[in-house]
Formats: sequence, structure tokens, C-alpha cells
Amino acid sequence: MSYEKHGLDDLMVHQLVERFPMGAPYTGGKIHGPPLGNLNEKGGLALNIMVLGRPDLILESLLISWMEKFVQKGTEITAPVPMAPPGTTGLGGFEVPSSKGGTLRSDASALNVGVLHLEPTLEVFPLLADPKMYEPNTIDLSDHNELEYWFTVLSEHLSDLVDKAVASEGGTDDAKRRGDAFAHAFSAHLARLMEEPAAYGKLGLANLLELREECLREFQFVDVYRSIKQRENEASLAVLPDLLAELDSMTEETRLLTLIEGALAANIFDWGSRACVELYHKGTIIEIYRMSRNKMQRPWQVDDFDVFKERMLGSGDKKPHPHKRALLFVDNSGADVVLGMLPLARELLRRGTEVVLVANSLPALNDVTAMELPDIVAEAAKHCDILRKAAEAGGLLVDAMINTSNGSKENSSSVPLMVVENGCGSPCIDLRQVSSELAAAAKDADLIILEGMGRALHTNFNARFKCEALKLAMVKNQRLAEKLIKGNIYDCVCRYEPVS
Repeated sequence: MSYEKHGLDDLMVHQLVERFPMGAPYTGGKIHGPPLGNLNEKGGLALNIMVLGRPDLILESLLISWMEKFVQKGTEITAPVPMAPPGTTGLGGFEVPSSKGGTLRSDASALNVGVLHLEPTLEVFPLLADPKMYEPNTIDLSDHNELEYWFTVLSEHLSDLVDKAVASEGGTDDAKRRGDAFAHAFSAHLARLMEEPAAYGKLGLANLLELREECLREFQFVDVYRSIKQRENEASLAVLPDLLAELDSMTEETRLLTLIEGALAANIFDWGSRACVELYHKGTIIEIYRMSRNKMQRPWQVDDFDVFKERMLGSGDKKPHPHKRALLFVDNSGADVVLGMLPLARELLRRGTEVVLVANSLPALNDVTAMELPDIVAEAAKHCDILRKAAEAGGLLVDAMINTSNGSKENSSSVPLMVVENGCGSPCIDLRQVSSELAAAAKDADLIILEGMGRALHTNFNARFKCEALKLAMVKNQRLAEKLIKGNIYDCVCRYEPVS
């Protein structure tokens, strides 16, 4: 198996999925409420540091400087999910973002159930090469065997999800009652779709993955993974300064490869993957992450890194112009965004590229949200002058609010680091329906980076854009790996698409 080359020898081949819609309240063994309308088609670390002939000493000290610290914090990340204080808002402790009107709706122009978007406006992503031909879903569920497989994946994860949902609301009797009701309603929807796949309209995997999130919200479980995200963010931010110092000691070429490897390896921290959930429960995910960073070997199953490297660094004496603006569609909280995507964003900023971090408007699984990102960036900026200046330029923080480690507060021009919400609350994204903020930010972009299974594999793997695109993901489901890239679980995808 390909994951053996990453040191992932004993891993189970499983995967979890996620969501879809409630449609109508569920009570007494029957689904009540108005009939559902038409469901239209919707949308490693390659530490080759050569320092005076003694890379071994530098390598050893660098690994101790951040990876060992992170491993030591592993007990915090893999500990049982803490019980949230009782008497929360019923929204997982979060208020619905107000910047977009604060109300959820099912968009009648596309998917009548199961699409989580925020008012008031949704727009077509302006960088789609051909919006009329764009199809977000990568996997076609018209095959009954395929449909049955993904339904089974969803069902097998249900009990664990209910436990976390109840814990996120304090474990109260009311939370338990809502948890049981959610489980019955969700199972009823799966049963109906198994018998009649077209009951809600055309069904794709992305639509199926949305069922769980909307069903959870129907029963007022809005941020099930809140406490998990918080502790993983804290553990990752604690070691980020040492990782950045390690990256700064590398040559330009080595650093770029290490950044891509780091983004791929950190994508393993995914509560939306059944295989990764098993690793969390076994308490081995931190060790797997360490082995993955240190033993990641190329070529990856989909490996366009050399072409991307030439675009970034050039060849010979020819130096390419930097990108004007990059849109980074981020995925999971914790190590994925902090130790994977933030360092990559920092590298782009270093090269003079504006960076826009694109995140969910509402929680879904352990995905980071646009509300959470500014605090993460602010904490990271305390230890990094590049991030601090860029965050200030992008309006994410005020200089006076940050205590920098080096005390430097001089005024200097910097390209901005910004955050925009994508307008949805799903781990996938249908680019025919994005927030007006994202659409506006995209108009000046010449590089898109889609990271994670939901946004780069389950959806948009085959999407084509008017600008350069880089799709990064670790495949954490054996069946998906076989069908999509003719590979195995834990294989990696680094797909670079120049402008055609």
C-alpha cells in the first residue's frame, strides 16, 4: 500500500463523510412537514538543510524544536472530547455571523434542501472557466453500489457524531434528547434516499455530504467540534514559531517543497474522515503526522510539484513574476491550517503576493471558519513579522494590539493578508454559489489553492479556472483513492493547472 512509504503501515482503510438536509422535522417515527421541493442539480518534511557539512546536527535540533513539542502536546489533542458547559446558546456557543445577514436559507436556484448559505447575496465564482459546464460533484452516485457505500460510511459514523454533538451542548438531558432525534431523522433520510435516490432531485456526493450538517443544525447543533478545534489550534500555535524558524533556515527550493509536504501531511487532521477518526481514538494520529512529514516520498500519486516549482522559482536565470493575489481555500482547524496553510500563505506574502484566506461562513465538522481565522492569524503574528505586517495591511489586526517577539513596530509597506467567508457551511463548495465578498476578492486573483478532500477532491477536482490553480489533499478514503486517482488511502494529490 502506498501509505507504507509514509510510515502508515497499520492504518485501517475507512473513511467518514458528512452531511445533508433535514427537510422536515422528525417526530414519532415519521417525517412531518411540507413536501420537499425539486432538488435541482447543484450545485513530510524534506529537511535537506545543508549547513557547513553538518545537516544532521541541524536536522536533529530543528526536529526537537517544534515536532517533539507538538508530539508532547499529543495527549491534549487525542484526549476525550471535553464536555461543554451546560446552558449554552444551542448554537455551540457561537452566534451566527452577522456580516451576511445571519440567516440560513435553502437556495431555490439550485438545491432546495441541503445547501447552507447565508443571506443576502450569492454569486457565481467569477474565475470559473465555464460556469455553464461546471459540475462541482466529482463522484456520481447514480451507481447503486456507490450510493450504498457512502450511505454506509455515514451510518457507521453516526454514534460517534451524536456523542460529540451532545458533549458540545453540555451533555444535558435536552442535548441528549436532541441528539437522539437527530440520529433518527438522519437515519430516516438515508433510508428514504437508499430506496429512492431521486427523492430530493439529482444526488451527488457533495449533496450527500451536506445532509449531516443541515440535519445537525435543524436540531440546534451548530458547532459540534468547537472544543476540539480550540485545543488543536492552541497546540499548533504553540509550535508554529519554531516551524517558521526551521523554514527560514532552508534554501528557497527546499523550503517550497517542505511547505507543500507540510500542507499535505497536516491535512490528516480531519474529523470528516473515518480513517482519521480511528487514529484519533487510538491516540496515534500525532505519531502518524510526524512520520508522514518525515517520510513523505515523491512522486505522489498526483504530482505536479516540479511544474509548480518552476512557475514559482523559475529555471536558470529566468525569474518569474510573482502572483498578484492568491485565494487559499482552507480546510481544517488545528495543524492543517496553522502548520500547513499559514506557512504557505506566509511564503506567498514573502514573494509579494496578496493572500486571501477563504473559509466557511458557518461551522462544518472541524473546518476552520472565517470568524475564527482572524484570532488564529493574530496569535501567529505575535511571532512573525511577515504575518504581522500583512495582517495589518489587510485590516485583520491593529499594530498596537500585537506584542511582537522582536519588538519591531516600524511602519513599512506590505502586501495584505485578508480573510473572506465563502458564504456556506459545508466541507465542500459549489462555486456557483459563493459570497459577494469572495466574488469581489476573486476578480484580482491569479492563483487559486484548493486544499482538502471536500473542496479539492469531493468537489472541484475536475473544475477548470481562468487562472492558475493548485489542488492539494491527502486522500483519506480507500475507495475514493482507487476511483479518483487509482491509488490508495493516504496517497497525496498535488495537482497544478496553469492557465490554459
